[in-house]
Amino acid sequence: MADLREAIDQGRTALGIELGSTRIKAVLTGPDHTAIAVGSHDWENQFVDRTWTYSLEAVWEGLQGCFAALALDVRAKHGTELRTIGALGVSAMMHGYLAFDGDDELLTPFRTWRNTNTGDASEALSELFGYNIPHRWSIAHLYQAVLNGEEHLGRIAHLTTLAGYVHWKLSGRQVLGVGDASGMFPIDIATGGYDTRMLGQFDELAAGRVPLKLAELLPAVLPAGEAAGTLTEEGARLLDPTGGLQPGAAMCPPEGDAGTGMVATNSVARRTGNISAGTSIFAMIVLDGELSRRHPEIDLVTTPAGDLVAMVHCNNGASELNSWAGLFAEFATALGAKADSNAVFETLFKAALDGAPDGGGLMAFNYLSGEPITKLHEGRPLFLREPGSSLNLATFMRTQLYSALATLRIGMDVLQKAESVQLDRMFAHGGLFKTEGVAQRLLAAAIDTPVAVGDSASEGGAWGIAVLAAFRTARTPGQSLDAFLTDVVFAGARLDTAEPDAADVEGFNAFMRRYVAALPVEEAATRHS
Repeated sequence: MADLREAIDQGRTALGIELGSTRIKAVLTGPDHTAIAVGSHDWENQFVDRTWTYSLEAVWEGLQGCFAALALDVRAKHGTELRTIGALGVSAMMHGYLAFDGDDELLTPFRTWRNTNTGDASEALSELFGYNIPHRWSIAHLYQAVLNGEEHLGRIAHLTTLAGYVHWKLSGRQVLGVGDASGMFPIDIATGGYDTRMLGQFDELAAGRVPLKLAELLPAVLPAGEAAGTLTEEGARLLDPTGGLQPGAAMCPPEGDAGTGMVATNSVARRTGNISAGTSIFAMIVLDGELSRRHPEIDLVTTPAGDLVAMVHCNNGASELNSWAGLFAEFATALGAKADSNAVFETLFKAALDGAPDGGGLMAFNYLSGEPITKLHEGRPLFLREPGSSLNLATFMRTQLYSALATLRIGMDVLQKAESVQLDRMFAHGGLFKTEGVAQRLLAAAIDTPVAVGDSASEGGAWGIAVLAAFRTARTPGQSLDAFLTDVVFAGARLDTAEPDAADVEGFNAFMRRYVAALPVEEAATRHS
């Protein structure tokens, strides 16, 4: 206790803050890179004028609430005040559209990754570049604004992501980590910067409709470990209006949640992969080389160190599961039972293990929003069952968990079957895996690959960006990110690995055949409700 208090007082710490879809989380790590304090703030996106968004006021209210909770945790656990931080990193949901004018005023409400109204732009740019440009990428949002003839384009001065925006306000520097930048615009792996050929193609395409060259609009790109500024006095007050936090923390390049997930699961080396499951669910596989051809289901991004990654991104993850858990908790409360949310989730998830391996004639779609992998521009959560099916809690919950993994399976089939990408093991993290041994086991069945969960999984991307912040200040000269993680951060770490169960694999395959056959029902629901 005294040693950690001294480390906190001397600033021998790293702070990682990640702005996720439903929670902003801060993790403070000590000299050995383990979490020593945690703070969080719940928030939720808004659907305004058919656009998923968060206000910038909500961003700062959430960050201040999160930091205040962290400071309280430091005081409670270590008996000292959080005034000095050695290194600081910011991570957030990737992609989206934050456009500012020359006076640094936001031109349109923040358009998040969840919006799928950029189909025309995505298709046109993918064809032009010969490179998959997903709906949620920043460049798709920009070009869709061009196609829509939006007035604000004449005043646009710079673009960034949510992590880039927060980093800019804390440090004064408009930069991005290469992993987050790769979700704005394609990266040239050879140079580590934006692809110059594609930059030129876009400038020709948008000539006369966007006032600046694209390279002038986008943030500068930095790999992990590079200096990305320091926490300014103004930035310290934005995080901590009480005035307790001092400026000067060394800041690492801001990253996206995909990159911090790779770090948190020690999967930045080639032939490693990880799956992050929260509001969205996505898989990241670090490739040995280029894929044989472009696949609309597969995005190509990079690790925080700049290596090529195949990404299977599904817009819809655990949100519908959370809604059902809330309903069951409400029912328990109506019965007079104390409904602790953790107990509710654990009870429901563990029940799923006794459910019919093939879903028992039940079917669910977790589509709260559109899902590009299945070519749906909008979503409608659905639950349906065949006549004569057995409606019991165990099979119902297994079906809901299967539904959360089904779209991911469609994308993984492209990599594992069409591209013959080989993996020895996938690492998993995120809220879906908090109940030990349930979602992990079903995921192993879904992708027919061993799935490992580590000690750090529960802290997720906020811990991952804290590690990247520490890498900025603690690495030895020439040390790679992979070596830093393997030899320092994860040395001796415990991993729990679930092997695919044959009955579960067969059952999930049967479920998937029915799931794909039922997709027209989901499509019809979006047209008629």
